[in-house]
Amino acid sequence: MILSILLSLILIGLGVLHFNWVFGGKFGFSESLPTKKNGERVLNPKKIDSAIVGLGLVVFGIFYIFKSGLIDYNLPQWILKYGSWIISILFLLRAGGEFKYVGFFKSVKKTDFGKRDTTFFSPLCLAIGIFGIIIQLMK
Repeated sequence: MILSILLSLILIGLGVLHFNWVFGGKFGFSESLPTKKNGERVLNPKKIDSAIVGLGLVVFGIFYIFKSGLIDYNLPQWILKYGSWIISILFLLRAGGEFKYVGFFKSVKKTDFGKRDTTFFSPLCLAIGIFGIIIQLMK
């Protein structure tokens, strides 16, 4: 239960950060985007992109609140069963990356984003994925 609540807080917090960007906030925005070696951004997300990611993260966070049993809600059993696996796999895939700019196996590592990704973003995604698996196996 504690791990589910912790995971929900992390995911909802990340979702709120993405919504902050939707409404014009700048905190952490440029630092969270991968760049080429020359500093050029690889991604240039629009506000709608941040909103979609933010909504997904908040939904994932709410899912883990339901999973904790803190709130009793009648979700179909298959959602509770497979949801943790799907969320975990998504975050484990993000941790591994796409082999060029993002993830543990990226080739462009010396950029500011690359360094932050190696020390913070990818380990956080790995932890979220592992926590999700632990929660699923404990139920």
